[in-house]
Amino acid sequence: MSRVARAQLAVVCGFFAVLELLTRAGAIGPLTMIPPSAMAARLWTMLMDGEINAAMAQTFANVAIAFALSVGLGFAAGLTIHGLPRLRRLFDPLLASYYAVPFFVFYPLLIALFGLNRWPLVAIGLVFGAAAMVIATLNGLDRVPPVLRKLARAHGLGRAQAILLVVLPAAAPHLFTGLKLSLAYSFIGVIAGEFILSGSGLGHAIADAYDSFDNPTMYALMLFVVALAISLNAALHVWEQRMMARRSRR
Repeated sequence: MSRVARAQLAVVCGFFAVLELLTRAGAIGPLTMIPPSAMAARLWTMLMDGEINAAMAQTFANVAIAFALSVGLGFAAGLTIHGLPRLRRLFDPLLASYYAVPFFVFYPLLIALFGLNRWPLVAIGLVFGAAAMVIATLNGLDRVPPVLRKLARAHGLGRAQAILLVVLPAAAPHLFTGLKLSLAYSFIGVIAGEFILSGSGLGHAIADAYDSFDNPTMYALMLFVVALAISLNAALHVWEQRMMARRSRR
């Protein structure tokens, strides 16, 4: 584990230790927050009893589909927009203000289009995550050194070969950033959609616990969602570091 990773872990552990002390000492009342150890104990019980298996399966599937579509469609759109300057001038202002749009207001329209199933939630996760991948792809392609493109032409590489062998490896750091942001935004879109609009999933389970004043369950599920999102992002970060280290050794 690197020094930075150890420092980050220490900060997180310190934060939870402070919360534990404040909640145990009564500085934070039990109606406001329960101790992190109580959250973890309640979460463990729920996982062992299978109380949230159905909610987990639905949310994980929705996030996975939204993430895959966000990355695939976002990358393809970024590649297309980058290759067409007129299209780039059209989309740049839209991308700059993209996240100012309250996409949840389109949920009734999405239900009319897709029906009362998972696809409206997947669509919300998709529209949240795709823009991050588009922007990351454009940033990565913009920062490919021109000398590398000239080198590809000098070696007689076709357009597809140049993209696969030269352009994408050079843009890889930005593309990995797009992957991480797309995962985070897809997660946010799906969970928030379940919380506000859906009748199932982890987001709905959190909202239901809140409405029932079931603080242990609510905080346990919140802890689970936060820990899962951080773990997935950390896994992508480790993969990115290994890919970059492997490329630097070549």
